[in-house]
Amino acid sequence: MSAVQVRSAVSAEAAAVSQLLAAVIRESYSETLEKNIVERLVSVNCSLPRISAEIGIPGGAPSWLGWLVATEADGQIVGAAAGGVPAPGEGELYALCTAPNRRRDGIGSALLSVLTERMRRHDARRQSVSLPSEGDPSLPFYTAHGFKGAGGRLSRAI
Repeated sequence: MSAVQVRSAVSAEAAAVSQLLAAVIRESYSETLEKNIVERLVSVNCSLPRISAEIGIPGGAPSWLGWLVATEADGQIVGAAAGGVPAPGEGELYALCTAPNRRRDGIGSALLSVLTERMRRHDARRQSVSLPSEGDPSLPFYTAHGFKGAGGRLSRAI
């Protein structure tokens, strides 16, 4: 495991975030969801104009806390996350992904930790995430971090 730096994304990184998120969605769900559903997830969540616009929004508004990236020493992006506090006391993870070849290296945990701290600074006391399917491959990650729930919706106290 190599150390990564977690920081706010900058607009020049929008394409890399978009490509990473699309690759992770395709790899993660190709075995559990129909191809058209996977491609709809990619289309909705990974469009470059959308991610570019989102990175351009300052990460200080409670409902949108911005995109984070995890980078290696050479600047390569190996993970990304986004979230906000859309309702008083309620944090929401909108995205969290780690490069497939870097899973189990602590990158997802590092991203979750930084995003959770941002949410706490905006008075979040709970954190939730919606998963595309009940058998989501990221379920063990979230369960290991104290998330509980059913029906693709998980939450935890923070």
